[in-house]
Amino acid sequence: MRRGFTILEVLVALAIFAGSAVLLGATYLNVLNGYAFIEHQGEYLNELKFARSVLLAEPDLETAEKGGDFEEPKGRRVSWKATIDPTETADLFTVTFECEINATDLKQPVHTTEMFRVMRPTWSKVDERDKLRAAARTRILQLQTKQS
Repeated sequence: MRRGFTILEVLVALAIFAGSAVLLGATYLNVLNGYAFIEHQGEYLNELKFARSVLLAEPDLETAEKGGDFEEPKGRRVSWKATIDPTETADLFTVTFECEINATDLKQPVHTTEMFRVMRPTWSKVDERDKLRAAARTRILQLQTKQS
């Protein structure tokens, strides 16, 4: 007597194989799309980093807040500006950095907003710095007397 697979067993095996092939294909396409997205985003990271470094290298507060712009070799136009607010700590500032990248190959500009803190003594006004330092000294002395 010859034994073999029934038609039902063959159909179930084919269905499992087809489902696995579709799942693996979809996963592969997602990986490819992820790589393309990262590559596309990576193109603009260099411009963003450069604009941020220009801001952080600027010693004058008013010039840093005005921002700037530059033309990138690939024909992209990068514009940036910053909103800089002092904190309760001397020479420490909260920076809201806005950068916009325009290019002819883009449907719409790439806009990025970042918030970070920067220790920048050259951005401080001397009288405000002295007041903040005096207030910090007072707080430290109060903490020290409480611990004693």
